[in-house]
Amino acid sequence: MDERKYGIWLSWNNQEEGFELPVLPRELGASIRGDGAVHEVYGLGKINVIKDRGLAEYSIESIFPAIRLNEDGKAFRYPYMTASIVMEPMKYVDYIMKWWKSKRPIRFIFVGGNAYYDEAKGETISEINIPASIESFEWKEVAGSPGDIAYSLHLKEYRFYAARLIPQQNGGGTAVGSSPARPDERVQPKTYTMVAGDTLWSVAKRFLGDGTRWREIQQLNGIRDCDIRRLPVGKVLKLP
Repeated sequence: MDERKYGIWLSWNNQEEGFELPVLPRELGASIRGDGAVHEVYGLGKINVIKDRGLAEYSIESIFPAIRLNEDGKAFRYPYMTASIVMEPMKYVDYIMKWWKSKRPIRFIFVGGNAYYDEAKGETISEINIPASIESFEWKEVAGSPGDIAYSLHLKEYRFYAARLIPQQNGGGTAVGSSPARPDERVQPKTYTMVAGDTLWSVAKRFLGDGTRWREIQQLNGIRDCDIRRLPVGKVLKLP
């Protein structure tokens, strides 16, 4: 990515699909609220307990311009279009609706005036580069400009998490959330076909991010304890 390039990119499933917005919005900013709690303290009055910040939210309003042809049959580029590759307007709509329906976060990247190029890493350090959930999406055809689609897209910062069990003295446990070391944005497959060298532990580690969750796979597939060490190559496992 050119360090002088301004733009907004949206992608899904570890960049399996994605695109650059063809027209940048007039403005882009983050809405971030605090999560403090107000308490009444005797003799002191109200105090505010500062907690972690809330999730950032972003609103994007722009257009997906229709592709029009010049007299020579080549695609005409409007001066306000910044993307190098431009698709038909409904293609963008279809992508966003598909990603929203998947209930998986997308990747939101914005490179603006405050971005800089890191020579050590050999890459552009983006002003915004986060996983995000699609909270709302509205679109309509622009009156007086056939084919152009005006849209409003609302995104919210997404934090990857995984529940882990903290043992208690009474033998029970409490589930708490934690962020995985390397968040995986890929869509989780529903089944897996075993190959040579696979174990339930390795399958759980690969697809669930934690080898100790192999019991969940065992129970889901009705595998007896005596069969765990002799699972055949080609066995199809259902994944939680």
